[in-house]
Amino acid sequence: MILGNLASSVGNVVGDITGLNKPSKNTITGSVVIVKKNVLDFTAVHSTVADSLFELLGNQVSLQLVSAENPDPANENGGKLGKLAALEYWNLTYTPLLAGDDSLYKVSFEWDEEFGIPGAIILRNNHTAEFFLKTITLENVPGEGRIHFVCNSWVYPDRRYKKPRIFFSNKTYLPHETPAALRKYREEELQVLRGDGTGQLKTGDRVYDYALYNDLGDPDKGADLARPVLGGSAQYPYPRRGRTSRPPSKTDPKTESRLFLPNILNVYVPRDEQFAHLKLSDFIAYNLKGLVNQIIPLLEAFVNYTPNEFDSFKDVDNLFFNGLPLPTDLINQVANNIPLEMMGEFFRSDGQQLLKFPVPKLIEDRSNPFAWRTDEEFGREMLAGLNPLLIQLLKEFPPVSNLDPQVYVNQDSSITKQDIEYNLDGLTVEEALSRKRLFILDHHDTIMPYLQTINEYTEAKTYASRTILFLRGDGTLKPVAIELSLPKMEEDKIGCVNKVYTPAEHGVEGWIWMLAKAFVNVNDSGHHQLVSHWLNTHAVIEPFVIATNRQLSVVHPIYKLLHPHFRDTMTINALARELLINANGIIERTFCPGKYSLEMSSVIYKSWNFMDQALPNDLKKRGIADGDIKSLDDLDRLLIKDYPYAVDGLKIWFAIEKWVRDYCSFYYKTDEMVQRDPELQAWWKELREVGHGDKKDEPWWPKMQNLEDLIQSCTIIIWIASALHAAVNYGQYAYGGYFPNRPTLSRRFMPEKGTPEYAELEKNPEKVFFRIMSSQLQSLIVITVVETLSNHASDEVYLGQRTPNWTTDAVPLQASDAFNRRLAEIEGEILKMNIDKKLKNRVGQVNVPYNLLHPTGEIGISGKGIPNSISI
Repeated sequence: MILGNLASSVGNVVGDITGLNKPSKNTITGSVVIVKKNVLDFTAVHSTVADSLFELLGNQVSLQLVSAENPDPANENGGKLGKLAALEYWNLTYTPLLAGDDSLYKVSFEWDEEFGIPGAIILRNNHTAEFFLKTITLENVPGEGRIHFVCNSWVYPDRRYKKPRIFFSNKTYLPHETPAALRKYREEELQVLRGDGTGQLKTGDRVYDYALYNDLGDPDKGADLARPVLGGSAQYPYPRRGRTSRPPSKTDPKTESRLFLPNILNVYVPRDEQFAHLKLSDFIAYNLKGLVNQIIPLLEAFVNYTPNEFDSFKDVDNLFFNGLPLPTDLINQVANNIPLEMMGEFFRSDGQQLLKFPVPKLIEDRSNPFAWRTDEEFGREMLAGLNPLLIQLLKEFPPVSNLDPQVYVNQDSSITKQDIEYNLDGLTVEEALSRKRLFILDHHDTIMPYLQTINEYTEAKTYASRTILFLRGDGTLKPVAIELSLPKMEEDKIGCVNKVYTPAEHGVEGWIWMLAKAFVNVNDSGHHQLVSHWLNTHAVIEPFVIATNRQLSVVHPIYKLLHPHFRDTMTINALARELLINANGIIERTFCPGKYSLEMSSVIYKSWNFMDQALPNDLKKRGIADGDIKSLDDLDRLLIKDYPYAVDGLKIWFAIEKWVRDYCSFYYKTDEMVQRDPELQAWWKELREVGHGDKKDEPWWPKMQNLEDLIQSCTIIIWIASALHAAVNYGQYAYGGYFPNRPTLSRRFMPEKGTPEYAELEKNPEKVFFRIMSSQLQSLIVITVVETLSNHASDEVYLGQRTPNWTTDAVPLQASDAFNRRLAEIEGEILKMNIDKKLKNRVGQVNVPYNLLHPTGEIGISGKGIPNSISI
């Protein structure tokens, strides 16, 4: 009956609406692009019906111009307000059925010369449901022409807001340049986004605020799921996260309560930070949720139906090339719980009931199927693999420890000259050191403090490790010794027992050497995931997202510079806290530190330095650069010339820096302008004192008193959010999908001569390898997770790409164009280097070109592309 009355009434009502908004010579016309909720949520049909009824009753979506030129004393000196105008033909405008399609509406505003040029628009949604507002465009504005309002924001019913929503035109203003008529609105909008620090935050709210990492544990489910609060203490310092305002747990008032999995997407994140992807098939949150709810239980059921270990590399290869049969009983058991789309996503099938994954690039080339096992590939991946951030110059031999001598004793290395000198291509150790050809991958000091606890209280059995590598004449790194260490109490201090392994190719000694490399990779996998990836990109950037939205207006030039690099980051971090890094989450279940994973990352954060995140500074600190690298003319200062991450990274770094310099220099002509920008100074103060408050007294923070401070800080922020994250994330499946190459956990110690384990190694080395490293279930979970995390979505936004009409300023637009031209040049340079046979580390024996810092990418697990932001 309601729908029938609605249809019969449309004709009469449309006449009234068109009469109300009939254009005249004193009319400004505009177009509004909206995505209705029912396009994004097919369960929201009821909201469409209700909104149509509200339209008939006159409760419309209304817009009101705000003058940028003429303040109104009656409006607290805010800009003069125009008359309300409604969106035209809401009920008659075609609503696309396919997500991602837009609805275009017209609007007409009354205008006169006394009003002046509009600088903002107040919008009220008088319907029952929210919608996504993309853009508003005014046409033929006298004295101005076309004016663009780039909104990209969810607009909820007006009753949800204390103040109506306001959207500014795409002009850019420093605070002191803001037209007087707009200053009130600029300040009020920031107040709304800051909130007052109290109360429960609900879906649709827009408040950005800070909290400690007190939401990782779940003590209400048992003491074994309690975790320390990270942040706010000298013992466990950490960056801040976004406040979610959930109540405390019942067991521990310092710990925030957790959500059950069915509500996983309801954890509070400011509404405009949530995934706005319009193609839900690419929506990574749904894949992650499905993975935890459905896929992992399926893997567990599969393991229960079959022997729960791999016995050979052929068994593992079958996962990718042939597939493993899924028992019919198992298929029937889970068929009703897993959507067909998800089955197709995670378990590709050619009509048979097979558990089968995409082939990782590492093993795609079957002409050399064991290339991944070689020492050359082991060394190459420290320069062009998943974690190319840790290799450093060895400055003294044997290596020494920097652990606190009040707690630790005899932690220096036991590697001798005799262990390595025969393998230095004719050089002595002293000669190799003086020629800067010895390097080290050091996982000793970071692991040792937790090693006893890990080995006693988790299922892991592992070592601290040091790996010495020699730089050969062809530019490749050759491992010459691996030291594995276990803790040993010496009176009241912690000492260690070291054992040194050297390269071998054949027999049982060859397998011992392979296991030694695998133990190193267990450490490196944990450090990569917890520090290089999570801590040093995801966690450290979130305070910048929060502070930027709280302290910089949307019309501030630095907001416009940085905002594209924050897309989806708060949401993916919130999901990570719910699914990946939480107590008994995927990381704890599958990576070596287990329940101590995040606690260890907190200890490592103590040495985090914002300025060291600049790639030239990082390379110099690690001894890889022999002096300062101030431009690409200094590439010859790299001790390892064929270092793909460093070479490509420096090209990207200096392209970003030039773009930032050109941009910032346009708005800040003098250092004094930086000093006197109140929003900029408040932003930087909050970042230091709150967002990274546990490190607020560090002397290395830029003072933000000159243009150079601003340029370097913004360059580092953009680098972390784009290229650094791309380098450590999107190669995960290529290198870690084939888990024997990068095992994430070891369950037994190295077999020792004279033991049954050693005898078994002599008889069946492959079986022993898989008994020592990750279990079948752990490995299957890791494969599934890294496949998900390595995907580029179809709506990915890559470095340099921006929303059309993001600014009106010609010089920044020209600088942006120049930045994109330089990125295109870099793509050509990368492709050229990848086919240069002299550069052995670019591709390696595994035939995997280094494309992780290729600016534009391809959909799927392509291992190519730098997204603008940390969006997965």
